[in-house]
Amino acid sequence: MDGALEALRREFAGLRTGRASVHLLEPITVNAYGSEMPLTQVGTIGVPEPRLITVQVWDRSQVSAVEKAIRDSGLGLNPSSEGQLVRVPIPELSQERRVEMTKIAHKYAEQARVAVRNVRRDGMDVLKRMEKDGEISKDEHRAWADEVQKITDDHIKRIDDVLAQKEKEILQV
Repeated sequence: MDGALEALRREFAGLRTGRASVHLLEPITVNAYGSEMPLTQVGTIGVPEPRLITVQVWDRSQVSAVEKAIRDSGLGLNPSSEGQLVRVPIPELSQERRVEMTKIAHKYAEQARVAVRNVRRDGMDVLKRMEKDGEISKDEHRAWADEVQKITDDHIKRIDDVLAQKEKEILQV
């Protein structure tokens, strides 16, 4: 469950709030050398200015693939290249783009909630199997099930808190 929360925080780091950040491009994968590779494995991401991200592509033949991956990422970015350097200017966020970003944030949060619920389901299945095999009693099963539910509720609340914080950050002008 902690892993789902950490994954959500990484996803949120990639959601832009009008400022350039290397985390913005980290989740992007590039179709390079016949397979999907993380952008960080085909170039170096840098932030020389508050509204500009640069990607220094190591292999000149991959520059167009990197540009295409950034353009197709759904982040609303329009990269341009100069030799092996890809420049990605960060445009000012309009109000409708901010609302769009909050929808993306909600989608990420829901994915994290689903991951937490899947962990809970797996835990409950283990408890049922242990009770069935006679390893624990019904009372122990109930106590552990309540504990698993309590941990699940706590993680869902933390996800909602992180979402509310990110939403406030995105909508701040």
